[in-house]
Amino acid sequence: MVAKDKFHAVVRIALEKEQWKITDDPLRLEVGGTKFEIDLGAEQLLAADRGEEKIAVEIKTFLSDSPLTDYHAALGQFLNYRLALEISEPNRILYLAVPIAVYESFLSGNLPRFQLRDIRLK
Repeated sequence: MVAKDKFHAVVRIALEKEQWKITDDPLRLEVGGTKFEIDLGAEQLLAADRGEEKIAVEIKTFLSDSPLTDYHAALGQFLNYRLALEISEPNRILYLAVPIAVYESFLSGNLPRFQLRDIRLK
């Protein structure tokens, strides 16, 4: 069992407050013999004509001494998870959850901002 990130409970509570139903904690996938564990799977009932929206959320805390190293690890993991979801659950959207301070101080910088836009990271 993989250890949960420091802010796992905070993200889960925030999703539940927004009326997301947590369906998986963690969301387990197997694609081509490789097993993946994404931190959370959730769904939300939308207006009757739209059905359900399903998401997966990977939580990263960026607590090491190098935000760039944490960024590279998170980015690689996100890309692997997104491909696994495209194969096994193509209707599920993947999000990356990070502390707001990390977003404002590092991810909003020029290099990360342009990369995140190019790879369509949510």
